[in-house]
Parts: sequence; structure tokens; C-alpha cells
Amino acid sequence: MIKDITIPAEIRTSRGKNEARRTRAAGNIPAVVYGAFQDPVAVSVSPKEIVKIIRSNTGLNTIFRLAIAGGETTPVMIVDRQVDPIKSTLLHADLKRVDLTKRIRVAVPVFTEGEPVGVKVQGGLLEIITRSVEIECLPDDIPEKFVINVGDLMIGQSKRASDVPLSGSMKLVSDPQTVIAHIVALRAEAAATPAEGAAAPAVAEPEVAKKGKKDEAPAAEEKGKKK
Repeated sequence: MIKDITIPAEIRTSRGKNEARRTRAAGNIPAVVYGAFQDPVAVSVSPKEIVKIIRSNTGLNTIFRLAIAGGETTPVMIVDRQVDPIKSTLLHADLKRVDLTKRIRVAVPVFTEGEPVGVKVQGGLLEIITRSVEIECLPDDIPEKFVINVGDLMIGQSKRASDVPLSGSMKLVSDPQTVIAHIVALRAEAAATPAEGAAAPAVAEPEVAKKGKKDEAPAAEEKGKKK
């Protein structure tokens, strides 16, 4: 989704760990801009601005403008980033140029709405299996999210990727049979209720020890020893 956001960037004249440390010490982070059949450019950007975009409703699908000082101003997307494993601070970002006239592939989150009949009436459980689907579309048509109504689902029924409401230039890339959500019977109830027409499980009778010569054998043997 294209946003009316412009983030300034400075060109980095050198690379390496020392240069990266100096960039972070100055309050920015190192980043690389590439794509659209142009040479990659090393830049530095504000981590606060990048984090703000990542945490927005459109997240990594946000298309914004990067204004490079003394160079180009181009629409870009965040395609990768490096985060400090201890402090959770942003360390580096990869930005990809976007051609607004060409289709691109993106993963879009999928949400459900409605109370399923299978839960409300049948006592089943709604399970969410897949939380995003991949589509291909023009940059202008990238949706913030997809919403699927699950109110009509009963036990054993499901909603699949093919049920996602596409519009405009959107084309589904994910397997149409991918299950988004389904209703299942609670396991405890399923185990307690035998299947219709199934025979009741046979109960094994306790084994009774046989009495007779075998039991008397030890006694007879003992008698012989005494003699």
C-alpha cells in the first residue's frame, strides 16, 4: 500500500563494521537501496522512521518514498532488516525500489470475523491454520489485510485461500486449497461419543486361575521329599 511518507537518507561513502558503528553512533542506521535494474546505493536512515513503518497497519507492505540527499527520490519497500538479538534495536535495513507500473508479490495478513455456527450451536472449536496469503498485484492495489467471515462454518467445514476476497489487479499466488480456518469437534467429546453404528468395545473378562493337578503338583512333590 502506497503511503504519503517521505524519509530522508544520506549516501554512505564507505562500508564496513567501523563505518556502521559510526553511523549508529550518529543516530542513524546503515541501509542499502537496490532493485529496478539500478545499481545498489549504500545510505543511512533514521531507525525511528523505519520502525514506525514496520509497526504500522500495513507493515512491510508499506510503500513510501526515500529521498536520497543529492540523488534520487524513489518509492521503496522494506524487504529485510537486522535486529539486535539482546536490545531488539534495529541495526540495518534493506530497501527495494518499486516500479509502480509493475505487479509485485506480497504476503497479506488474513483475519476472521463472525461467530461460527459450529462453535455457538454445535460446541466445536474454531482453529486458525494460516494467518497470511501471498498475492500478486499492482502496488496501488496492495491491501492492508483480508477479512473472511466464518459465521456459517459448521464442524468439519473450513475456509480456504480461495475464499479470500480479491479485487482489482489482485491474483492469488498461494495454493487455493490452503486452509485458513476450520471448525473441529472438541477432542474430549469426540473420544467420549462412539461413532454411530460402532460396536461397544469388548471388556476382557478377568483371568481365573485353574485349579487341579497343576496346583496339587507342588504339594505332591513336597510329600515325596519328606519320605
